[in-house]
Amino acid sequence: MSVVAVFDVGKTNVKLTIADRDGRLLETMSTGNAVLPGPPYRHHDLGAIESWMLDGLTSLGSRHDIAAIVPCAHGSGGVLVGEHEPAMPMIDYEQTPPAAIEAEYRRIGGSFRERGSQFMLGAAHLARQMLWLETNWPAAFVDARYYLATPQYWAWRLSGVAAGEVTSLAAQSHLWSPADGRPARLIAERGWQRLMPPLRPAWETLGPLRPDWVSRTGLRPDVRVVNGIHDSSANLYRYQAAGLSDMTVVSTGTWMVAISDSPDSDGVTERPGVCCNADVEGKPLAGVLTMAGREFSAVSEAGTRGPASRDNLERLIASGTMALPTFGQDDALFPGTAGRGVVEGALASDLTLRHSLAVLYVALLTDMCLEGLAIGDNLVLDGSYVRDPAYAGLLAALRPQARVLVNHEQYGTGSGAALLAWHETRDHAAPLALDRPDPLRVSGLDQYRTQWRARASNRRNA
Repeated sequence: MSVVAVFDVGKTNVKLTIADRDGRLLETMSTGNAVLPGPPYRHHDLGAIESWMLDGLTSLGSRHDIAAIVPCAHGSGGVLVGEHEPAMPMIDYEQTPPAAIEAEYRRIGGSFRERGSQFMLGAAHLARQMLWLETNWPAAFVDARYYLATPQYWAWRLSGVAAGEVTSLAAQSHLWSPADGRPARLIAERGWQRLMPPLRPAWETLGPLRPDWVSRTGLRPDVRVVNGIHDSSANLYRYQAAGLSDMTVVSTGTWMVAISDSPDSDGVTERPGVCCNADVEGKPLAGVLTMAGREFSAVSEAGTRGPASRDNLERLIASGTMALPTFGQDDALFPGTAGRGVVEGALASDLTLRHSLAVLYVALLTDMCLEGLAIGDNLVLDGSYVRDPAYAGLLAALRPQARVLVNHEQYGTGSGAALLAWHETRDHAAPLALDRPDPLRVSGLDQYRTQWRARASNRRNA
C-alpha cells in the first residue's frame, strides 16, 4: 500500500509520520527542534534537522512504500536562501529583534487588514525577519534568491523547486493580506518581490525527490514532493476532507488556535488575539490565537498531575481561586499583562489543585477566544487539552448553544497534511470519528466566568 510521509516542523519538536490515503497514522517518530545561541542570532539547527529527516526517511522507507512527502510547519518561521543553500540561519522567532528594527517595523507594517494579525511577540512575522536581515546583513540579503516559509523551505530542500503557498503566507507572515487574497503592499514598498517565488497550491507536486537524496534514503525515484501547508490550515483541512463545514476548530498545544470558516466571522477588525488566515483554496478564515499551552504549563507544573475532577473544580470555584493572565511573554488576549500572571484566592497554595486550575484556566481562555467568532454549526476541539475530559466538558457547559465535538486523534495536522497528497484524486470523504461530550455541570461556573473576565480585564487595563 502506498503511503505518504509528513514532515511536520513544530516550534519545539519535529515529526516524521507515515499515513495512509484516509489520513490514518501508521507510524511516527520525533525529535527536538534545537535552537542554537548564535552568532549571528538565536537560530534553529537546520543541518541537524535535515540529517535527522533523511535518516528518518531511510528508516521509514525500509518499512513502507512512500509515494509522497508533504511538509507542514508552524507559522512565523522562514529561511532566506540562495540558489541551493540557506543564505542565513533560520531565525528563532521568540527572540526580540533590536529596538531600532522593532520601531521601524511598527512604522512600516501597514494596517491590520494588510497584516492579517496583530504585531506579535519577538520576531514572529516573516516580514519583520526580512527587515532585520535586510538592515543588519545587507550583502546576504541582496545576494539571496528567496525568502521561504518553513513548509516551502523543506519542499525546496527535498525537490529543488521553490514555491510560495497561501496558507503559509497567511499565517501571521505580514506578507499577505488574507482578507483580500493578495500580497501585502509592504512587499512592493520594500522591493521584496524578487524574494517571493510563484504561488502554487498546497497540494501541488513540485517535483520528484532530489536524485542525491534518493540515493541517500533508498526511496523510490518517483517519490512526489508536495508544496506543503501551514499546520493550523492542515488541521482544518482534515475536517474539510471529512466533509465538515460551517465550523470553528480549536486546536490546542503550545499555541491555541481557533479558526472559523463561517462567513459571518469577522477577521478584519483588530482586537486582542484576532487573526485572519486562509484555507488551502485561499478562502479567508477568521481566527484567534494565543500561547495558552505556555499558560497551562505555568499554572500546572508545580502541582500534581491530572485529570481534573469535578470536586476539585467546585472547590476552586467556590473559593474564588483563579489563575489570572498572563504568565508567558505573549499577552495576545490581554495586552499589557505579559509576565504578570498570578494565582490568587484561598486555595492558591494548594498544589494538589493546580492541574484542575490549569484546565479551568485554559477553558476560560478558549471561551474568550470564541467570543469574537461566529462558531457555525460545529465547535470542534482537538489537540493536547482534550486528553483531559474536563476541558471539553467545561467548554460544552460554557457554550450550551454550541454543538461541541471532540477529535481524540492526537495528530490532526499530520492527517490533514497527508490527505493533501491525494487532494486531486480522492473520491470519498476521509473518515473521522468525533465524540459529543456531556457538559460538565459545575456549581457557580457562569458566575465564576463573569468574575474571571472582569478581574482579567482589570489587569489588562491597570
